[in-house]
Amino acid sequence: MRKLKILLLTHESLVPPDSLEGYTDQQINEWKTEYDVLTELGNAGHEVQVLGLYDNLADLRHAIRSWQPDIAFNLLQEFQGIITYDQHIVAYLELMRQPYTGCNPRGMMLSRDKVLSKQILAWHRIPTPQFSTFRMGRAYRLPRKLKFPLFVKSAIEDASLGISQASIVEDHAQLRERIEFIHESTRTDALVEEYIEGREFYVGVCGNERLSTFPVWEMDFGTLPQVMAGIATRKVKWDFDYQKKHGIRTGRAEGLAPADHDRLGRLTKRIYRALHMTGYARMDFRMRADGSVYVLEANCNPNLAWGEDFAESAHSEGVDYRRLLHRIIRLGLNYRVEWRTNDG
Repeated sequence: MRKLKILLLTHESLVPPDSLEGYTDQQINEWKTEYDVLTELGNAGHEVQVLGLYDNLADLRHAIRSWQPDIAFNLLQEFQGIITYDQHIVAYLELMRQPYTGCNPRGMMLSRDKVLSKQILAWHRIPTPQFSTFRMGRAYRLPRKLKFPLFVKSAIEDASLGISQASIVEDHAQLRERIEFIHESTRTDALVEEYIEGREFYVGVCGNERLSTFPVWEMDFGTLPQVMAGIATRKVKWDFDYQKKHGIRTGRAEGLAPADHDRLGRLTKRIYRALHMTGYARMDFRMRADGSVYVLEANCNPNLAWGEDFAESAHSEGVDYRRLLHRIIRLGLNYRVEWRTNDG
């Protein structure tokens, strides 16, 4: 790939240091993605400028106008502290006619809204757990179609925020208590869905029109007791000491039939297209003991840190970290955004 001017967009608190020296693993984990991407692109010979954002849109405009980057590498997960506002930054990049990496605004909006995305997937007859939304400040009753046990989470937040073992509820009293907890702790509506017991799989996908998937990855809950091994809580995903203690890891899924790999790959592409996603994404699935598969979430712009499941699954089929980042950049440069279409 030719050498590019790359504007790396990140939260202002996640601008990485020049070196890892003197930082603990837990500290590094906060900005590891930003450090890994910055370091690898720099080692590849690109000119990279980091811009940390919180609510300073004028700084973004100035960087684009004054530096004229070839592409903005988007690592933002929120703006002004609001997770759903990152889509507006991407829309702003389109208004500025600035090429960018990752998902387009419409795909971000549809996939970030867990309720809307599940409604769309259900319309496309893509299997997803039965669900209902419980809105803040409104009286509610449990729909008859939902059967215990149920899983309760925020309708918007990701990264396992608000998820713990108490998220699985067995009766009406537990359900009411957990819904109130989500309302109070996340200040969002609560999404309640049927709990799917089984193996948890992740499938990475890249592309705009033509899509390619990476090998199926699986969450191994290690030595956690059966009663605790059902969900990827915040501790399971982000607490290194907890992971080491229980042998929790992700890796290439073993023991699946070729037909299962094909089915998960096809489902991933159907979801990606149904939600109008572009760039790259990761789909989360559960497979019951009887082989039935349900999609749990569609994640646009998933974690790109080296060592995380997306990069590791790509590497397992010969796409090393640099090639992965370059593929993501090419997809951004080639994306047929509206202003390019109108310009002919």
